Amino acid sequence: MIVLLFSLFAFLAIGVPIAFSLGLSTTLYFIIFNKDLLQVVPQMLFAGMDSYTLIALPLFILMGQLMNESKITSRLIDYCLIFIGNIRGGLGIVNVISSMLFGGISGSSVSDTASIGSILIPEMKKRGYPEEYAAGLTVASSTMGMIIPPSIPMVLYAVTAQESVGRLFLGGVFPGIMVGVFQLLITIVISNRNSFPRENITVSFDTILKMTLKNSYILFMPFFVVGSVILGVATPTESAALGVFYALIIGLFLIKSLNLKRIVKALKSAVLTSSKIMIIIAFSKIFIWVLAFERVPDELSETISSLGLNSTSMLLLFVVIILISGTFIDVSPAILLFTPVFLPSIIQLGVSPILFGVVLVIGLAVGACTPPVGNCLNVCAIITGLSIGKIFKGAAPFLIANIVTLIIIVLFPNIVTWLPEAIMK
Repeated sequence: MIVLLFSLFAFLAIGVPIAFSLGLSTTLYFIIFNKDLLQVVPQMLFAGMDSYTLIALPLFILMGQLMNESKITSRLIDYCLIFIGNIRGGLGIVNVISSMLFGGISGSSVSDTASIGSILIPEMKKRGYPEEYAAGLTVASSTMGMIIPPSIPMVLYAVTAQESVGRLFLGGVFPGIMVGVFQLLITIVISNRNSFPRENITVSFDTILKMTLKNSYILFMPFFVVGSVILGVATPTESAALGVFYALIIGLFLIKSLNLKRIVKALKSAVLTSSKIMIIIAFSKIFIWVLAFERVPDELSETISSLGLNSTSMLLLFVVIILISGTFIDVSPAILLFTPVFLPSIIQLGVSPILFGVVLVIGLAVGACTPPVGNCLNVCAIITGLSIGKIFKGAAPFLIANIVTLIIIVLFPNIVTWLPEAIMK
């Protein structure tokens, strides 16, 4: 195990991509200790990706890309603006609410950062907001894309842990809303403290009704996709396919902003993103197989049992591990590595695997906004030209919302487990 883990971190340290670091470290392990097992590596690579549920992953990614190319972000921002009236720091509030809505459509924090950031950050800067603040808020609020269903990381966790995608989606509802509410409160406090500008908007019932009807088919999309899974109308894979179809209908016939060029661009982006994730999944399956072969999860469970930790203490310790690891491991490989190692120990302590999954995803969402690896930071840096350090400085106050939410759901797990148990008995 020393050879396996040391070689993995050595490859990562010299800049080898995570997928190939996993593959090279396991290959090195086989060459030194079990040469005869090298012949099964190709079979394990294929088996790692041979899952019907995994088909949902590229389809959800394509759905988000099609909605991105449909340019619905500006419509969601206009819709949010009608509710804020003359609240100080209104565009910051719109930023958070837009992320909540768009997160429930795209399922991806990176897509959220790219689409909302490219529109709102320049607009906030033009209206007198510090660019560092605007960028940081955009990055932090985008974390809801990983938590509010449909969520791509939760689909990946469901496949790895062999859990219900529908239950995980439901488990993420209340924590996702909590993160949004806490970020709104922080935004209001910071806006009043710094006397950020107000928006001169008159709100009327007719305006709200008109804009709600105008955007109803966009707002309905998360309920359509997630609801089809929860109600048993469709499997996660089928619901993802329905989501792609729904996105095409909206883009081609309702908004009429999609064309062949944009569809091809969305397909290309979805294929590239899905391929990266699938390669990581394939190599991680070999790595995980070696961990199981060496009885690492069993030994970890025995070690944890000997510590005498209760479920709450263990989850709080796990939160610390996630937050630290998330600074240098990306979301997908972290899910694939942590789940088989820690989940058996967590279940032994009586913790729901749904709670574990939600805690894992929320913790890794913080990592997506933390240097040096954070993908959302890198995307925002490209949009704004700001350094990753400055963006993180602006995001840090808002990431407190995620950490507070993590602590609350660990202390009160029914916040996560009640809805799945109530709806999907």
